Amino acid sequence: MKSKEFNPFEMAQAQFDRVAELLNLDEATRELLRNPLREYHFSIPVKMDDGSTKIFRGFRVQHNDARGPSKGGIRFHPQETVDTVRALAMWMTWKCAVVNIPLGGGKGGVICDPHHLSMKEQEQICRGWVRQMAKNVGPVNDVPAPDVMTNAQHMLWMLDEYEIITGGKYPGFITGKPVGMGGSLGRTEATGYGVIFTLREALKEMNIKPEETLASVQGFGNVAQYAIELYTQLGGKVIAVASWDEQDKCSYTFRKMDGINRSELLGITDKFGGIDKTKAKELGYEILEGDAWIEQDVDILIPAALENQIHADNVNKISKRVKIIAEGANGPTTIEADKVIQERNIFVIPDFLANAGGVTCSYFEQVQSNMNYYWEKEEVLAKLDTKMTNAYLSVSELARNKKLYMRDAAYVIAINRVAQACKDRGWV
Repeated sequence: MKSKEFNPFEMAQAQFDRVAELLNLDEATRELLRNPLREYHFSIPVKMDDGSTKIFRGFRVQHNDARGPSKGGIRFHPQETVDTVRALAMWMTWKCAVVNIPLGGGKGGVICDPHHLSMKEQEQICRGWVRQMAKNVGPVNDVPAPDVMTNAQHMLWMLDEYEIITGGKYPGFITGKPVGMGGSLGRTEATGYGVIFTLREALKEMNIKPEETLASVQGFGNVAQYAIELYTQLGGKVIAVASWDEQDKCSYTFRKMDGINRSELLGITDKFGGIDKTKAKELGYEILEGDAWIEQDVDILIPAALENQIHADNVNKISKRVKIIAEGANGPTTIEADKVIQERNIFVIPDFLANAGGVTCSYFEQVQSNMNYYWEKEEVLAKLDTKMTNAYLSVSELARNKKLYMRDAAYVIAINRVAQACKDRGWV
């Protein structure tokens, strides 16, 4: 899904450099913020089910913790690279800052493919990751969470290993835990709902009723599923969804012109978000090539899979009807594609604003875990709505007043906040 030449960290740095220029940041602050404060590379030996021992490569990058403990997911992916983790850690710093929560950016990863690992092998990777990082993570300095191909079970194994090592109970060490084991109600929905909270505000500003809109979504994992759920509740209609097919090692777009049925699709989806093609066809879905999601004649595009999905080769396939791109994924749009989108005057809700619902709710979970007092689901989602709406309105207002592209406006707010924290601490 990613081209060999694409380097997400170089893209993250280029986005930062552009705004650092706008803000006229001094040289020391630029140098500090365009690179991680610290990073860890390590090996995780695992005794496989067949008796052999396999070594997995793991990473943790802490980009900046001037505003609070590092926060960020751990992803399991066969194509994981340290540059992807660096980029994601950097985006997490801006994400926490743009929604104004007292956390910094971190990210972790392991090069592995959970599709081909037993639960016992995955558990050993989780525990091995924590053993390597136990001295450098924790509730007051770095709080991990789930990400691509990791889930609540992985987080619980990690928490258990951390508590075995430290000899105490620290539910605030990690977020995305199962409800009842320190997890927060509403966390599962949070990222997808957050995307739609911001989309709802954008539609209001453009005087467009949600029920008069069509959308096409890339991805059918957690973010996409809950974005589709809430968008449909608001009256919108999703006509296409793209998902990765592990067997064929490529993605397909599933289209139904009278609107896809989320519950129906969930019934034929594996735990990684892969949709069964044969069953989808029986249910009346057209099976199109993976990139077809971007070509649909819709009002809204929601890329909610991986980075580098809207690029120079496909950006011109975007329909003239498209008015909004709400970025559910991290870094889905390359710099080259961004220029075209800007020229075409398509309104973008940038990734680190649109998908900040996940980290915001993770922050709520961390607060609840540290207090050992848990909120009701309605309270969590109401607080999430308030945070996401306020963050969106601040970015949108700055974009209008200063005639800035939305992505640049979000960066200006986030980078300003982090740079100020670094200055206040006397780091620069």
